[in-house]
Amino acid sequence: MALRAGVLYPSTPLREQREPVMPVTENTPRQMVLKSGSTTLTLDKDAGKATLQRKLLIWRLKPIEAPLSDVSDVTVDTAVDRASGVEVCHTMLVRRTGEAWALPAADKKDAEINASAIRDFLARRT
Repeated sequence: MALRAGVLYPSTPLREQREPVMPVTENTPRQMVLKSGSTTLTLDKDAGKATLQRKLLIWRLKPIEAPLSDVSDVTVDTAVDRASGVEVCHTMLVRRTGEAWALPAADKKDAEINASAIRDFLARRT
């Protein structure tokens, strides 16, 4: 613990103590669920589809669904916010049609971890 300006701070940086922005909440051979705030991505091999569920304030938006076979690539998209100069990263599910779903990440490392987990799930044979 460190004392600065009369406030006691933990000695380890908060960055090391946080959980990933989009943790994998369920990972079985047939289904994977990733959740970030009000965004939930479900990959279901039994149903053969990917579902993105979002919420706006208190309203649930209509889920977006696509066949798992339409997912052609999983990438990490990095951009710099011009106003603040902060690096913004997303895990991207790219479909064969060119459409992509952006999944929020805290930083590039989290986006890469999520992308790797999704790639492993999609490549898994069951």
